[in-house]
Amino acid sequence: MKKFVSAIILASLCSLASAQDIQISIENLATTDGFFLTPLWAGLHGADFDLFDVGSAVTPGLEALAEDGIIGDLSMEFARGGRLEFDPLGNPAGFGGAPVLDPGETASSTLTPINPVAYQYLSFASMLIPSNDAFIGTDAPIRVYNPDGSFVGTQVIEIRGSDIYDAGTEDNDTMGAPFSGIGGDASETVGGVVAAHPGLTNFEGTPIPTGGTIGAGTAPGADDLVARITIRQVPEPASFSLMGLAGLSLLGLRRRRR
Repeated sequence: MKKFVSAIILASLCSLASAQDIQISIENLATTDGFFLTPLWAGLHGADFDLFDVGSAVTPGLEALAEDGIIGDLSMEFARGGRLEFDPLGNPAGFGGAPVLDPGETASSTLTPINPVAYQYLSFASMLIPSNDAFIGTDAPIRVYNPDGSFVGTQVIEIRGSDIYDAGTEDNDTMGAPFSGIGGDASETVGGVVAAHPGLTNFEGTPIPTGGTIGAGTAPGADDLVARITIRQVPEPASFSLMGLAGLSLLGLRRRRR
């Protein structure tokens, strides 16, 4: 009977550990009057999904995100494979009614993995604003689970200016850029493909909905930090170790009392 009870406790602990939620967080590392980020889109998936490739055209869903910060179309594309999507990571207050991430702000979202063996990878994307079609994202999916379903471990990804992409769908002339005070219509790029972004210096001085402007000298250079992405399990695995010790201690106490 004692062995049976021990087996139940250990099985329960293993079940809890395998069901741990995975959390993704994003921090906007821009300077105080620097660029903003639209709510981060993120999802877990198998090897059958690839968000984009440098040198290839984006999907309509990623185009909508890169040009206007719209997540819905990308979500529909992603859902077709029965994949797992996080709630968008943004700041409900935002500015101008949009849940964007101001410089210095952090947002996180948590998801319970249904089948880590089937969904071993994570992809994400967010638009830099103001811009025409500048975005950050995963050109190669990030492995978060091993083939046996065990968590790879906490990962911290620092995104720099050299990691900003140009969706290749609009000219980078500031015209028609959303979340800015610049008017006009955006000029569509014919036959464009994803490439490293050439730079956002021409957006410095752009009026934004809060009444301020993007500061001079705030456009990220190649080595400047833009954002920090953290992927981890919650609660931390150490918490489960403590739970295991507590469970075994209670079992031992029960034995002694008997």
